[in-house]
Amino acid sequence: MNEQQSVEWRNAGQLPPDWSLARLMAKHPSQPANPDIARALFLAGKIESWGRGIELIRNACLAAACPAPRFDCDSTGFWVEFPFPALTEGDGTSVKTSVKTSVKTPVAILSLLAATPAMTLAEVAAEIGKTSRAVELAAAKLVKEGRLKYVGPQKGGHWEVLN
Repeated sequence: MNEQQSVEWRNAGQLPPDWSLARLMAKHPSQPANPDIARALFLAGKIESWGRGIELIRNACLAAACPAPRFDCDSTGFWVEFPFPALTEGDGTSVKTSVKTSVKTPVAILSLLAATPAMTLAEVAAEIGKTSRAVELAAAKLVKEGRLKYVGPQKGGHWEVLN
């Protein structure tokens, strides 16, 4: 028997006062809580557009043949739940999985950038399941240690893994 498992992310933030979950799930204009921060992130290239996050999450799940995520909100905040079936052995018994990984973040960063030097740190973070900030800090340490180097302009440059 496959029991359902899930991963859930919660945020204490609230929807705009006149919004419902149904409105959020439908096509809607963006209404950032702090437009100045949203604009700065957009201009810095950290977000591609406003108001497409839910759509992008749903499409990514669909493309990966994963169940649709479940969204909910109440007075305590907003959350998204990603359901997935429990992993099973050939005999149908459940397999316990560990959140920890044997590959450390710096090793994963170096491995990905050696294979695909044009990757951004945000893409690396998404690939290894870490936050952008964690990957930026780890990459900065690798640069300081002389194990990683960025070559070229900020846009259009690439990473070089050093020995």
